[in-house]
Amino acid sequence: MKSFRTKAVTAALAASALIAGATSCSSDEAAAEAPGSTFVSKSALEAGEANPMIAQGVAIGGGTAVYKSSGIGPGASNKAAPEGTPESYIDTDVFSGGALPAGVTITEAQGINALKRIRDNLEAQGLTLEDVVTMRVFLDNAPGTDRADYAGWNRAYRQFFANTNLDTGDTELIPLGTAEPAAPMERNSARPSRFALEVASLPAAGWLVEVEVDAVYPDGEEPQ
Repeated sequence: MKSFRTKAVTAALAASALIAGATSCSSDEAAAEAPGSTFVSKSALEAGEANPMIAQGVAIGGGTAVYKSSGIGPGASNKAAPEGTPESYIDTDVFSGGALPAGVTITEAQGINALKRIRDNLEAQGLTLEDVVTMRVFLDNAPGTDRADYAGWNRAYRQFFANTNLDTGDTELIPLGTAEPAAPMERNSARPSRFALEVASLPAAGWLVEVEVDAVYPDGEEPQ
């Protein structure tokens, strides 16, 4: 009797294992066949605003691949200025000879330089400025001032972000310093969530701007 009962229990366990295995295979196959979510990201924007500067927040899909940059500041390209000074980080491809037009601040110039380097960093990963969803900005005050130049930074930011009208799709004109508003350096409808704050110092001598971004890969794309 004991032998029969043992055989019966063994047979029952084997049958259960077969059923469980079949169920597991079916579940795995169903999961593999189930279509994935196509939701990548969506910015929450102020209602009624045709040209908001930043998003109130951003939702990112659970299956979205996200790229997070390191902190990036301006590159030292102005050899006419002493090394390690704020002026040494003026982009001479934008401002010939390192000379700033009327009303363009050193923070504005460094912001343009830093955002160009952010663009290069993203492009090396197969991304663009349009893929940026969040941004963190650290500003130091320029020598002789007691407060960070938020206005100059915002003008630099608008040269590369948030420069389209959401109602009409038209390009918004952006001033460079105190000049008349003109076409931005790069047309981009992206409005990332963002914070900008003043810090006591930045890691490179002469830096007034440092920027970090998060960018999302378009649906179906993965990091290179």
